[in-house]
Amino acid sequence: MSDLESHIQLPARRVVDLDLPEEIARLGEIAYNLWWSWSGEARRLFSAVDETAWALYRNPVQLLLNAERARWDVLIHSESFMAAYNGLVRTFDRYMDREQGTWFDTRHPEYSAGPIAYFSMEFGVHQSLALYSGGLGVLSGDHCKSASDLGVPMVAVGLLYRYGYFRQTLDDDGFQQHHYPEYDFARLPLRRVLTADGSELKVRLPFPDREVAIRVWLAQVGRLPLLLLDTDLLENDPADRAITRVLYVRGREMRLAQEIVLGVGGGAVLRALGIEPACWHINEGHSALLQLERLCAAREQGADDLAAAIDAIARDTAFTTHTPVPAGNEQFEIGMAARYLAPWAERLGEPVERLLELGHADHGEPSQPFNLTAMGLRTSVFANGVSQLNGRVVDDMWRHLMAQAPGEDRRITAITNGVHVPTWLGAELRAVLEEGLGAGWMHEEGSWSGVEEVPERDLWQAHQAQKERLVRFLRSRILDQMARNGRSPAELRRVQDLVDPNVLTVGFARRFATYKRAGLVFHDLHRLRHLLAHPGRPVQIVMAGKAHPADRPGQDLIRHIFQLSQERDLWGKVIFLEDYDIRVGRMLVQGVDVWLNNPIKPMEASGTSGQKAAMNGVLNLSIADGWWPEGYSGDNGWTIEAVESAADERERDQADALALYKKLEDDVVPAFYERDENGLPQRWIAMMKRSIATVGPRFSSDRMVRDYVERAYLPLVSD
Repeated sequence: MSDLESHIQLPARRVVDLDLPEEIARLGEIAYNLWWSWSGEARRLFSAVDETAWALYRNPVQLLLNAERARWDVLIHSESFMAAYNGLVRTFDRYMDREQGTWFDTRHPEYSAGPIAYFSMEFGVHQSLALYSGGLGVLSGDHCKSASDLGVPMVAVGLLYRYGYFRQTLDDDGFQQHHYPEYDFARLPLRRVLTADGSELKVRLPFPDREVAIRVWLAQVGRLPLLLLDTDLLENDPADRAITRVLYVRGREMRLAQEIVLGVGGGAVLRALGIEPACWHINEGHSALLQLERLCAAREQGADDLAAAIDAIARDTAFTTHTPVPAGNEQFEIGMAARYLAPWAERLGEPVERLLELGHADHGEPSQPFNLTAMGLRTSVFANGVSQLNGRVVDDMWRHLMAQAPGEDRRITAITNGVHVPTWLGAELRAVLEEGLGAGWMHEEGSWSGVEEVPERDLWQAHQAQKERLVRFLRSRILDQMARNGRSPAELRRVQDLVDPNVLTVGFARRFATYKRAGLVFHDLHRLRHLLAHPGRPVQIVMAGKAHPADRPGQDLIRHIFQLSQERDLWGKVIFLEDYDIRVGRMLVQGVDVWLNNPIKPMEASGTSGQKAAMNGVLNLSIADGWWPEGYSGDNGWTIEAVESAADERERDQADALALYKKLEDDVVPAFYERDENGLPQRWIAMMKRSIATVGPRFSSDRMVRDYVERAYLPLVSD
């Protein structure tokens, strides 16, 4: 594996120096490796450096830069701290040492090809590195973490956004406010990538009437390098410096410029570094313009014509398409696309119209826009959706573009998404499971069934501890929000009793795209009020989520729910938490009792938040969409019996809302409040155990990455 490792161990330097005592100098190395984001041992040690600063930043680079020398003098003379430091260094070294053996090394010891190149528009590794907006980014982050854990040789490529995705606040009327804080890359776990001679690596791309320079940063994710591209350089025109400033900008031309930088620029960066991937994984159409750079490379390497070049690059490309929602399948006006693709058409010696044809969706439009999903599919031999249901849906939508697949077989297959268990499993539950299941249980599928033997009281106490942590978090966040909006001291004091840890708590948190129907539970307010205020069996609902700045209906829905939550009889029973991010999501999936998911079927591609909740013993209450038809076993949660056909949207939503209320009233609420002589909800706990045992191994990102390795990457390499 030595040749392979040399490909993905990249020269890079920090922007600032960390002035650390020699005794603890390796804290800097660990701080610059995002492995700490899923290591409880690492996070505990960084917290011990300065608990207040850690709670504020949750970013070890910022923490170490701000620490005072006097504090280090205390810590290096602390026997307990130094013991924890030395233990952490040993754990980190064992993890990074390939000689210890990984799943990939053990399973495929003969592998000697180059790394897999993984491209994505967003990466949600940790909330401190704000390069994500929602599920796609978190999935990409979890994919990288599991690839690292499993030892899969991989290099990932994305964009480094100076302002990231927007931060959300709500004013006192519930109007969503958008804030774009400027991130200081010098205070994040990022290093600048260098050339072999030690200078800063840059590549240049042709744009209409100009060139754009790209700088490259390295975010190390365990064993895996994540390369992040940045156009915010002084040598660029100010208009081009802005290309990588904001994730998911509204402007279509700027969005196209971003996707050229990501795809074409990412391919050029790998070539400049001498990295020769054995296969390429394009995660969603945002990255599909990578294939322009690869087509040019194929022609330079001897492909006779464009058709031969397409065949050459398709043979080792995997393409993942997620959502069937039109807004998730990027497309651009044909004139704009022609102007930006012209330099690559010229390099290929082809009319630009021939390149534009690669992006024809062929759904019958007379003047077809340039569709990146279509381009990705046309230049790949392997394509997949992200759940079994989603695979069938996208196969129906796009199979006509996969001409090389056999007759009536499914041309687009499915690899169901999964989530990174060490990132999302609550600390209290993890401790109980480690005690009951033994070391290594998390990565061994057969071990998960042992949860059935965990004492009911221990499991319930762990769940309650996570729920109480959520309650403290909610009270703190709501207090800050209300204080910022000028609420009175009397109103602020009421927050101290907000959210009761003994009440059945339903969670709902995701992007506020309208198809996810965040407002469905409020369809019949009279019935909902009765459910929430039941004297013996009350319910409370906690919601969070952002709507894109261009999504007016989504913002209106947030305002509507927030205003409902302020009504006298719903106060404290409906909570809307602002500024949804990875940390908020983690708190919710670990601490609520029920996870609600009620999209319009079949618009949900996968829906990984429900998987995160289920692994924490939180019971899913979901429409049979996305991953849930595969995960539901009849005794690990509930399915909302959605209508399969309706005359119109109003009739469909009414029928689905009635089914939701009925399931809550008849099944969910009675099961939660049914207690034995010791006060334990035995039937509920049994379902929690089934949820953990059935969802944990099947819907982890370890399983997902193993599927990609066995079904996509290695077959593409061998071909």
